Amino acid sequence: MRVALVTYRRLPELDPDDRPLAEELRRRGHRVAVTLWDDGAADWSSFDVAVLRSTWDYFHRRDEFLAWAARVATATRLLNPLHLVRWNSHKSYLVELARRGAAVIPTEIARAGSTLDVRARMAERGWTRAVLKPAVSVDAYGTILVDDATMGAAQAHAMALLAERDVMIQPYFASVEDPGERCLVHIGGRFSHAVRKRSLFLGGRHAGPEGVPVEAEADERAEAARVLRLAGAEGALYARVDLARDEGGRPCLMELELVEPTLFFLCAPAAAERMADALEARVSVPRHDGGGGAGATGAPT
Repeated sequence: MRVALVTYRRLPELDPDDRPLAEELRRRGHRVAVTLWDDGAADWSSFDVAVLRSTWDYFHRRDEFLAWAARVATATRLLNPLHLVRWNSHKSYLVELARRGAAVIPTEIARAGSTLDVRARMAERGWTRAVLKPAVSVDAYGTILVDDATMGAAQAHAMALLAERDVMIQPYFASVEDPGERCLVHIGGRFSHAVRKRSLFLGGRHAGPEGVPVEAEADERAEAARVLRLAGAEGALYARVDLARDEGGRPCLMELELVEPTLFFLCAPAAAERMADALEARVSVPRHDGGGGAGATGAPT
């Protein structure tokens, strides 16, 4: 195979977590190119497959990124496929999944140009602490914790974001600190491994390992599988289902990552082999035209 592992300008050699995948593919004799998504000189038709990895600046220019993805999907096989990328790149998918019956942390979206009274909204929902962030974001960009002491700053932050971006607000789950948020990684449509992810509010990836291996509980694995089914993403090449428990102990969806998630290959050495297996299986199947249909999920509204 000729494989493009797609990244962005700040990681021209890939994120370290993705390097085991590149090494495994090369070990098998495949030709691997680490390619910038916005490299205008890249010939995407020269690849058998383009795999989205660390495209971590797309949230600043989502429309441009999706237009690029649509072009690539007509030139080669884009993974994950375009319809999932479109749908999953805006956090309104959380609201949609809740409507479909998934156990999702309560999520409200305020559209760019609108107003949001943070104190009033939290009071209406009975939230004493909340998380406020852009609805298109990666790596916790613009994410803040809101409580009574920070309400004034949070209101100013919300209005600054809303001047140009959609914003989301959710209740804060204390379980993201203890016992911790769980990231369940699926590869080739099957559960692969799980990590406990360090909360942003405990320093995130900047305070030590972003994730440490854990055993996923049976109810976490069941909920992750249900989320993927409801999202129409059971067969995605890769997926990361991030869960945290509510006050009643039920695992709830925090994020479903189908575009460019860290997959914690460094935490699970065999996962790179599973990803290579899944890629080989997909590329052996004839590619359907474009890969850009709306599919079961379609684009967010």
